[in-house]
Amino acid sequence: MSGSTSSPGPRTAVVIGGSLAGMLTAAALSAFADVAVVERDALPDGPESRKGLPQAHHAHLLWSGGARAIDTLLPGTVGRLLDGGAHRIALPTNMVGYSPEGWFRRWSEQSHYVVLASRDLLDWHIRRSASALPRVTVTDRTEVLNLEGDARRVTGVRVRGADGREHVLAADLVVDASGRASRTPAWLGELGVPAAAVRTVDPGLVYASRTFRAPKGLGTAFPVIVNVQANPRETGPGQSATLVPIEGDRWLVTLSGTRGGEPTKDPAVFEAFARAVRHPIVGELIAQTQPLTDVVVTRTTVNRRHAYEKAALPGRFVVLGDATAAYNPVYGHGMSVAAQSALALRDTVARLGWYAPHLGARAQKAVAGPVAAAWALSTGNDVFYPGAAENGPTLAERLSAAYVRRLLLTSTGNGRVARAVTDVMTLERPAARLFTPPVLLAAALGPRREQLSRPPLRTAERAAISSIRP
Repeated sequence: MSGSTSSPGPRTAVVIGGSLAGMLTAAALSAFADVAVVERDALPDGPESRKGLPQAHHAHLLWSGGARAIDTLLPGTVGRLLDGGAHRIALPTNMVGYSPEGWFRRWSEQSHYVVLASRDLLDWHIRRSASALPRVTVTDRTEVLNLEGDARRVTGVRVRGADGREHVLAADLVVDASGRASRTPAWLGELGVPAAAVRTVDPGLVYASRTFRAPKGLGTAFPVIVNVQANPRETGPGQSATLVPIEGDRWLVTLSGTRGGEPTKDPAVFEAFARAVRHPIVGELIAQTQPLTDVVVTRTTVNRRHAYEKAALPGRFVVLGDATAAYNPVYGHGMSVAAQSALALRDTVARLGWYAPHLGARAQKAVAGPVAAAWALSTGNDVFYPGAAENGPTLAERLSAAYVRRLLLTSTGNGRVARAVTDVMTLERPAARLFTPPVLLAAALGPRREQLSRPPLRTAERAAISSIRP
């Protein structure tokens, strides 16, 4: 193991945050050290909501690239999720998707997939699997107050437990996986570390979600994921609607709207909003379904990326998950990026050795790989909404967005390009996949088939929809 040196005493790591990213990080590091996970909230004993995860009420997508990373870190977890009622949906075969450039065809390729379940169920299975590892200890209702150490190296964290007492947890390595509310910028300032560059893209997006009882009459005849995306180049606010199946024979429907077109908590207008987006299919599907919950609204949707991989972070300190880059949830990349980042951290430690010099910096650069691909996909549309970014889109963002638009247009009528786009969307392949000569040539030539004028529903599916309409 290159870069490995011996050191007396047990190897120790502290992970800040006990959500999905933190638990996967603990699993990644447990191969090398005793890991203490410190979580501020009380963690439930089952698949239940918790205070610090308000976005749990909205639709979550676990792309196949993320699912594979999870199963690498915690073997068998995805299988247990499926046994618990989660759905494994083949892509693009079983998705009806309306992109800004047109309807996606449902090509027969099924090597990609997405796992769909409630966030509570996803977190519960990952938390249970990680907590069962012999070298992982999870302590909840405990707040991390600050980092211990100096600008050269982090040596642990100071915490305050549920009893109000403070103490220091010493560690060879500290990882912040505490999510959007991360206090790393403030902590680094206290250590005298210059702030990392930050890019913020905020289209003012608001989410509204509600759970419905799936109609019994649809059975397997209906596509199990429906997504109508917004088009930032159309006049007016960008609005979207997504329907996904979750455990317990339920549909989770998430609506979104940018400034001036936000959805509300009013259940009386939920269906009308779903019908008013670029195509009414989601509104039509829920017209005769039984709502099981109230409408839940969330406004914490800003895209924000800290360039920690370019900053002079203290040694033995790494940031990953939403703490380093948080995305517009509509693209569903947060969980998958967190899983791939934890795997990148594990692989870096395995390659360099636990006590290798500059381990934290090398791991941070490895984490930047999956972050960059998801960032480009998430902000490529959002940055064009009025007021989304200070000074508007950069030249690089304009060029990237123009190429992505061309790829989306081409993928509506070219299976090879659709496969490449799906490779990157599901995080199965890096963004460089979109710049190979065959893809570049196909994008230049454009779609090989005419665009679809309506949703790509099969005859049996249209009949099933008609059966539940009034």
